[in-house]
Amino acid sequence: MYEYASARSVDFTDIPCISVAESIASGGKAELGRELVSAARQVGFFYLCDHGIDAGLRDGAFAASAEFFALDETRKAAVAVDKNQRGWMAQGVTRLEGSAAADAKEVFFWGREPDEVQLAEKLALVAPNRWPDETAPFLRTAVTPYYEQVMAVGDLALSALAEGLGKDADFFTPFYRQGLGRGQLVCYPPSGTADAEAMRFGAAGHTDFGVLTLLSQDDLGGLQVQNRSGDWIEAPPVKDSLVCNIGDLLERWTNGILVSTRHRVINRSGKTRYSIPIFHDPSSDAVIDPADFAHDGMPIRFEPVQAGAYIMSRNRKNFLHYNE
Repeated sequence: MYEYASARSVDFTDIPCISVAESIASGGKAELGRELVSAARQVGFFYLCDHGIDAGLRDGAFAASAEFFALDETRKAAVAVDKNQRGWMAQGVTRLEGSAAADAKEVFFWGREPDEVQLAEKLALVAPNRWPDETAPFLRTAVTPYYEQVMAVGDLALSALAEGLGKDADFFTPFYRQGLGRGQLVCYPPSGTADAEAMRFGAAGHTDFGVLTLLSQDDLGGLQVQNRSGDWIEAPPVKDSLVCNIGDLLERWTNGILVSTRHRVINRSGKTRYSIPIFHDPSSDAVIDPADFAHDGMPIRFEPVQAGAYIMSRNRKNFLHYNE
């Protein structure tokens, strides 16, 4: 009954699994960058393995996520999502552009904690987090240390990508002085007959809005990615890996050299599925200019944009609470 979500299975030879530790050992960040750029261009997504993230911290974040989503809605609604994309969002609020139905998922959003000076600037998506410290104090405690380790891997990946794209390793650093670092805890209930009749996905086909996504998924499967040939393929869980993809901002920034990858989720496991995507995005006021990467004589395909304003504009088109 899920013909609308059909996707073919592939060998891992079709899905690059890049060992961070082995690549750096063999040729430093330049070798890692070469592999990342090759995977981003040829397949559009890749797994990062041997990245050094503490498995215990990851498991703790997943356990806390499941415990939080199991709370009754009154307790979760105490930190209901705001217009800065912080807090808990109930099912039915995400309606991705072009989808047949609202997504079947709950989400808890957070980001890098800004200081008072940053808040006073009133930049897009720079806002206090809405941690449920009174009703679920365990959530902040478990998620924050895992988040910091993923962000460190993101820093390394961006530095390597810069080298792979012919720039200095620290090219991206000035654009990340106050990086947004948006994160989500996502809960997908099992898909059923009513969902199939509505052609509903856990997350309908979409591209991510930012620069680089680093996703940890549980062992149930359900993630599907559209490859460069236009085929939907399964992206099954790989133990201790991060699934990574290029987002729209990096496609713009590289003037289309790297392409943002469409992906979607359908949870046919019969169990509740959890994932933790972290979006390694620049400072809100960072100007994303494709001229930074355009080769000599290459036509400029995109206008410069501010990172936070661009992401916010996409949020307004895909999350229904902005229309309330």
